[in-house]
Amino acid sequence: MDNLLAGPPPTHLPDLPEAREALEAGAKASDVAARFPAYPAAWAKLAEEYFAQGHAVTSYAFARTGYHRGLDQLRRSGWKGHGPIPWDHEPNRGFLRCLAALARAAQAIGEKDEAERCGQFLKDSSGEAYDALTKS
Repeated sequence: MDNLLAGPPPTHLPDLPEAREALEAGAKASDVAARFPAYPAAWAKLAEEYFAQGHAVTSYAFARTGYHRGLDQLRRSGWKGHGPIPWDHEPNRGFLRCLAALARAAQAIGEKDEAERCGQFLKDSSGEAYDALTKS
C-alpha cells in the first residue's frame, strides 16, 4: 500500500555529461551555455560570475534563463510543481544554483516579492541547497 501522506518522490534531473565535463575542464560558461542551452549549471555559473562583478541585472537575466530551462527539465522528469529536488543529486545543482542566484539578483534589483518567493522555493525544494547557497 502506498503512503498517501508521504508527498511526491524526489525529482532527479538527467546528467548532461558533455556539458558538465566542459565546465569542469574550465570552458567558459558562456561557451557551454551557447552549446548546451538546456544545461542550467552553465547559466548558474554565468549568473554567479556577473553578480560577483556587480552586474545584478545581467545576473538576473542569466539566472532566470537557467531557472526556466531547469523547470522544463524538471517537468519532463515527472515533477508536478512541488516536492523535493535533492541537492545531493549533482545534476539538480545547476537548477538549484539558478534559483538561489535568481533570488539574490531579484533582491539586488528591488524585486523583494520575487526574491522571497525564490528563496522559499529553494528552501522547500532542498533545505540542504538552501543552507549551502544562502549561508555565508
